[in-house]
Amino acid sequence: MRILLLGGTSFLGKHIAQSALSKGHELTLFNRGKTNPHLFPEAQKLTGDRESDDLRALEKGEWDVVIDTSGYTPGKVEQTASLLKERVSLYIFISSISVYKSFLRGEAREEDETGSLDNPDTEEVNGETYGPLKALCEERLEKILPGKVLTIRPGLIVGPDDTTDRFTYWVKRFSEGGEVLVPGSKERVIQWIDVRDLSQWITLMAEDRETGTYNVTGPKQGYSMKEFVEDLSLNSSFRDRSCVG
Repeated sequence: MRILLLGGTSFLGKHIAQSALSKGHELTLFNRGKTNPHLFPEAQKLTGDRESDDLRALEKGEWDVVIDTSGYTPGKVEQTASLLKERVSLYIFISSISVYKSFLRGEAREEDETGSLDNPDTEEVNGETYGPLKALCEERLEKILPGKVLTIRPGLIVGPDDTTDRFTYWVKRFSEGGEVLVPGSKERVIQWIDVRDLSQWITLMAEDRETGTYNVTGPKQGYSMKEFVEDLSLNSSFRDRSCVG
C-alpha cells in the first residue's frame, strides 16, 4: 500500500511511520524537513510547508492513503485535500476528542454535537479554538472527499516521545515519593490512548480502507482519578500519602 504521511517525524506521526514501514508499506513523508530529518531513510521524503502554502512537492504523485497528522485549521486542510482528492483513495484525518461541545453528559458519542466558533474564519489555534477548528476541518474534508474520509478523534495520547508531560508527569512524580497534591474530583473519569496502540490501529484501518468517524481512547470502562492515583501509589515506593483535592 502506498501511504502519504503529512508529518511523520515526531510523536504520533513518527509512530505511524514506524508501524507502516514495519508492515511493508511504501511510505512517503511530507514535512518541512526540520524535525528529526534523519529518521526513516527507507521512506521517500518530500519537503514543503503547509503553513506557508508551499505544497509544490505534492503536485505530483498518487497514493492509496493519505494520513494527515498535521492539519489544524480548515483552510490549510481544505487546500491540501483539494490538491490530492483525485490522487488518493482514502484520506485519514487525525482530529481530536476535543471537537465535542460538551462532556457534561459523560462519555462522548461520535454523533454528539461539536463545538463552534463565533468567527469560523479564525486561523489562531489556542485552547479555545483547537477543538472547534478540528471540527471545521472534518466538515471541509467530507465536502471535498465524500465517502473517502476516515476521521479519528483520539483522547489524550501518551507514550514514547510525548513532550507534553501531561501523563508522564504523574508517573514520574509518584515514583519520587512524598506527598502528592492532585487537583480535581476523585471521581473524575479519565481516559487515554498509547501512541503505539493508536498507530498500529490506524495502519490496520488504512489497510481495510475504513471510513467514518471514530472516538479512540480508553479504557472503555470507567476509570477514575482516584483509581489512577491508587494504582500509581501501589507501584511506587510509598502508599497512602497522596491527597486528591
